[in-house]
Amino acid sequence: MNRQQLRALVARDRIGKFLSVGVVGAGFDITTATVLRELGVYPELAVFAGIEVAIVVMFLLNDRFTFAEEGAAGLPATLRRLATSNVVRVGGIAVQLGVFRLLYRVPDITLTVAGVDAWFVAAKVSGIGAGMVVNYVTESLFTWRVTRH
Repeated sequence: MNRQQLRALVARDRIGKFLSVGVVGAGFDITTATVLRELGVYPELAVFAGIEVAIVVMFLLNDRFTFAEEGAAGLPATLRRLATSNVVRVGGIAVQLGVFRLLYRVPDITLTVAGVDAWFVAAKVSGIGAGMVVNYVTESLFTWRVTRH
């Protein structure tokens, strides 16, 4: 990777937009997972459902906001990027699920706030943070190909 490509990857404005979109996605992710968990869905399944909801929401926002100047226009190109986004986020999903499982299953911590399993939420947030780094790099390189210029 040359200097110009590296600069495109670490562009502050793009990273800031990606993080902003990530906060919105995290809200969808945590809300979906927590509601499903409180409804009795197995924790890891609830977490996975929250992740997928967030992926779709974040893709749509990133496609129109963070990476608006990247990629071809039109429905086929957008659907191709959505499929690519799901595939390249596998690494971030694995990191997120691994961190969540490690924090939620290994220590025996019970923390309930207002009737909600707050330790579940804390483990979820930690996983999201770890997965976000992997997701930014893979999305930038493979979904929107910011270093191709």
